[in-house]
Amino acid sequence: MTVQELLKKSWSLRRNVVDIIMAGGGGHIGGDMSVLNALLVLYKNHLNISPETTADPNRDRFVLSKGHAVEALYAVLSDCGFLDLEDVKARFSKFGSPYIGHPNNKLPGIEMNSGSLGHGLPVCVGMALAGKRSGKSYRVYTVMGDGELAEGSVWEGAMAAANYNLDNLCAVVDRNRLQISGNTEDVMKLDSQEQRWAAFGWNVISVDGNSIEALDAAFTAAKHHAGQPTVIISNTTKGYGSALMENKASWHHHLPNDKEYEIIMHDFDEREEAQCHE
Repeated sequence: MTVQELLKKSWSLRRNVVDIIMAGGGGHIGGDMSVLNALLVLYKNHLNISPETTADPNRDRFVLSKGHAVEALYAVLSDCGFLDLEDVKARFSKFGSPYIGHPNNKLPGIEMNSGSLGHGLPVCVGMALAGKRSGKSYRVYTVMGDGELAEGSVWEGAMAAANYNLDNLCAVVDRNRLQISGNTEDVMKLDSQEQRWAAFGWNVISVDGNSIEALDAAFTAAKHHAGQPTVIISNTTKGYGSALMENKASWHHHLPNDKEYEIIMHDFDEREEAQCHE
């Protein structure tokens, strides 16, 4: 898809995310908004998988390590034909539903259950290493939250990935600088992610993660880099799309009331008009 097509679609998917959360009575709306563009660009332009190839041994693998942003993943998977959006809305977070508040591998298109933070990258290292050793051509991707990087298992995985030269592995850090407890730098300093990942032997690409064009270029560059795993530091805005939510830790997990819902949707309309009709 073109950058302009993706940009327009991103706003319709943001609306879908909010509707899923409203229907289910809760969700991690702030992180959904910061990570959605990365998921959209990855699935539409780079990830070699479709509803017909979920069992193909050569399919690309994706793990949403930042599993609490599952509403954004549900919206993207629905748009790509893996899930039915109306079914997701009708049953999200309902008793007995497969559409739970974190990824569920009983659903098509989801490789593993995630949400226990710090697990996604180490598992993806295993997937990538298995691909290398079995001669498969698939690539492996994961998206992590920046608050998640306080988990030691992330850095064990990072060390192993560089040690085995896993250039078929691409990690994304959703660097929105906020977690449930507040600013990441107040909770557990992350400093320069670019320097830290480079020190672990990774190829580092730092981009404006709110930009469809920048993300598309970054994923393309990652595919063409040999000899090292790649990390994309996606500098984003928590709650991106509405001033009501942006850069506010209180919107990490928040159910909008009717008035807030109207404001958010109005803000989305205005941003879409400004970006897509320049």
